[in-house]
Amino acid sequence: MSSATMTPPRQSRRRAWGLPRAMVLRAPGVNCDRETARALEMAGATVETVHLERLLAGDASIDDFGLIVLPGGFSYGDHLGAGTLWAHRLRALGESLRRFVDDGRPLLGICNGFQALLRLGLLEGGSLAPNASGRFECRWIWLQRPPNARSPLLEGIEQIALPVAHGEGRFIARSPGVLRELESTGHTALVYCDVDGRAGDYPVNPNGSEGSVAALANAAGNVLGLMPHPERAVSAGQAPAGRVDGAGLAIFTNAVRMARG
Repeated sequence: MSSATMTPPRQSRRRAWGLPRAMVLRAPGVNCDRETARALEMAGATVETVHLERLLAGDASIDDFGLIVLPGGFSYGDHLGAGTLWAHRLRALGESLRRFVDDGRPLLGICNGFQALLRLGLLEGGSLAPNASGRFECRWIWLQRPPNARSPLLEGIEQIALPVAHGEGRFIARSPGVLRELESTGHTALVYCDVDGRAGDYPVNPNGSEGSVAALANAAGNVLGLMPHPERAVSAGQAPAGRVDGAGLAIFTNAVRMARG
């Protein structure tokens, strides 16, 4: 077989022109894929937006990417609960998705993507329920990274302001003991706070999450799910007064750095 027809090694296929290949995974109802792709490009990745059905049909392969993001939106109309049907369809990827995670490659779930990762079991500890306020919350909030948070996807972030836009973001732990374990082991990756870094009730905690949980990470730190939208805080002029422009880009830059490694 000539070298021109040989299949390149998987490691090289995860890069294009020396840049990590990032997949933004789409599904019916997802509506934040373009902003997410743009953020990844700004962070230094080569980005392809891939519809889930292409993966299920075998027209694209997870193994060819160094980084995957499940963006926000209302996948499958949030029927049966936010992220439920998306997670159900993702289960069909089976071993390939588990292998991606076990290989240490970064997997990021934003808002609806976070909901899907929890329902899929790639993040654990509880579930996301309708907001305690009983309404859709769409505004900027403050977040703080706990000192023992383990995810390298949050490297360099101590406190950050990002927008939220969700109706089902209230984290409910399986039990008080599980919530304490998430906190003590560093799986609680971000918590809601005020501008001075203090926890508080609504509106500081926009959805009533137990433990003020806004983001969770897996044990290895390469899977991160968060309710706020970092892709909406990557450019000058997006942040309101008193917040740092472009702060959300750090999360994508960290993800691309991990994919390079």
